Amino acid sequence: MRDLRIVFMGTPDFAVPTLQILVEHKYDVAAVITTPDKPAGRGQKIQQSPVKVYAVQQGIPVLQPTNLKSEGFLEELRSYKANLQIIVAFRMLPEVVWAMPELGSFNIHGSLLPQYRGAAPINWAIINGEKETGVTSFFLKHEIDTGDLIFQSRVPILVEDDFGSVYEKLKYEGATLALRTVQAIERDEVQPLPQAASADIKHAPKIFKETCKINWNQPAAKVQDFIRGLSPYPAAWTRIGDKTFKIFKAEVLENVAYTLAPGQIRTDNKIFLHVQTAAGVIAILDLQMEGKKRMPLQDLLRGYTFKD
Repeated sequence: MRDLRIVFMGTPDFAVPTLQILVEHKYDVAAVITTPDKPAGRGQKIQQSPVKVYAVQQGIPVLQPTNLKSEGFLEELRSYKANLQIIVAFRMLPEVVWAMPELGSFNIHGSLLPQYRGAAPINWAIINGEKETGVTSFFLKHEIDTGDLIFQSRVPILVEDDFGSVYEKLKYEGATLALRTVQAIERDEVQPLPQAASADIKHAPKIFKETCKINWNQPAAKVQDFIRGLSPYPAAWTRIGDKTFKIFKAEVLENVAYTLAPGQIRTDNKIFLHVQTAAGVIAILDLQMEGKKRMPLQDLLRGYTFKD
């Protein structure tokens, strides 16, 4: 059995269960690296990352570098004498960091690599109508998300799932996979495999506001997957009349047909709001008008009237 001394790197709540499972299994987490505190929300109060909050509760030293290549940070990182680094939802690391520990640095990624390399793997898997996703542990190398595979765990994407629900599943599945990976490294039982070369690899680039605009010139099922893949965050959006609406939940209507152009609506302004797509009709169920709170459609219709 190898003695492990671990440095953990992560920022959002997605990374917390992995750090927690390491602590609960009594692994020596020498330090945690996370993003600097920053103002957030309407009051612009200084916010600590979820990973920092948990690390401080556990009495683990926290490093918050602004420059991962600075000699001051590198010297401090070396001082912890870690022989393994674990990265979950952090940022791209320079080689001088990921190559530092003798046992390497491994990452937990929210897809079944080599599919969906990139910043938003969960969103894009749902947007593309996948029925399955998962988590992968792999050793870091130069090109992002291309390192040798250690383990994978598969998770179904159910018809009722959206980004939020799959994120929650993978958050905990990733922690379990990280523990399995650490235990295998500890026993010297890891046999990494190169990622398979494939011409049909789907990518998961970062999502921006314009990425989230609904294209009604697609079939209804594709539009529904697009909405699911961005709900609840960052949320698909569209313009209806002179207002912008975020759409969080919608369903395809099987037995409804209109002679409308894609993007045109039909509503009784009491119960339903239907939108024509390139093939089929979508019913909007849950939405948020600009400047207002998210709410079910019928609640919105009590105080707002759409014009066909």
